[in-house]
Amino acid sequence: MKDNKTILIVDDIQSNQDILGSFLKDSYEIKYASNGSNALEISRIDPIPDLILLDIEMPDMSGFEVLNKLKSTQITKNIPVIFVTGHNDIKNEERGLINGAVDYITKPISPIIVKARVKTHITLKNQRDELIFRASHDQLTELYNRHKLVEEGERFFSKSIRHNENLCIAIIDVDHFKNINDTYGHLIGDEVLKSIANILKKCIRTEDIVARYGGEEFIVIFDRCTIKDALRKSEELRMRIHHAKPNDIKVSASFGLTSLKHNSHKNFDHLLKEADDALYKAKEKGRNKVIVYK
Repeated sequence: MKDNKTILIVDDIQSNQDILGSFLKDSYEIKYASNGSNALEISRIDPIPDLILLDIEMPDMSGFEVLNKLKSTQITKNIPVIFVTGHNDIKNEERGLINGAVDYITKPISPIIVKARVKTHITLKNQRDELIFRASHDQLTELYNRHKLVEEGERFFSKSIRHNENLCIAIIDVDHFKNINDTYGHLIGDEVLKSIANILKKCIRTEDIVARYGGEEFIVIFDRCTIKDALRKSEELRMRIHHAKPNDIKVSASFGLTSLKHNSHKNFDHLLKEADDALYKAKEKGRNKVIVYK
């Protein structure tokens, strides 16, 4: 039975690709590259490889050069790389490991050794990915957590200032959520929050950010979005929540919305404060509304 993990085999000799692939194809999805340039290109295409088996001697660039380029790029720097090579001298092995390879297998290769080491490093990567995910995501909704929101928000703010781009922030509060918990219990309340989180996650663009800010509050960062478009998107989200009836419970949400003013906003926290002020006015005006900060 195949794992859902992808392995990229990089070797300029077809027979070497075939041998490695024959060991692993029953357990993993396999991609192939015959040179360094092709390997770098494939490593950036979804699905991103979970592990790379990399030859050292190749015509266009060496495996060491490929490794350095992989480690210098954000999207590929965390892919574990195992060198599979005919070079069995200690200096090459040392060089590979110092530069970021996780293992070094010398030819002639043993199927048992290759399978065991690949499995070990796939397992380690899974564990590392899980730790990274849990550190940045809310346990209940699996949205970004508050810490990750602030980190991403500051990055979006700096980018928008630097490139003179639009940026909008919405704070969303589930109306009368305490009543839901008191009436139906906290387990049902959690299900309501997860349902609303799913609505937000499904309805925003891939370039936007959604996070659980705490309790029954969520935040959406609309990247490169005018206030007019952000208002339209927020109204769509409000209506979807209003009509969703998770667990057959009628719920609604209030929205506070603001946009970046390049000549007055100093940081991301300033935007959050304005969105929160607008949210307070939405509650004052009867809830289940989108109010833009003025």
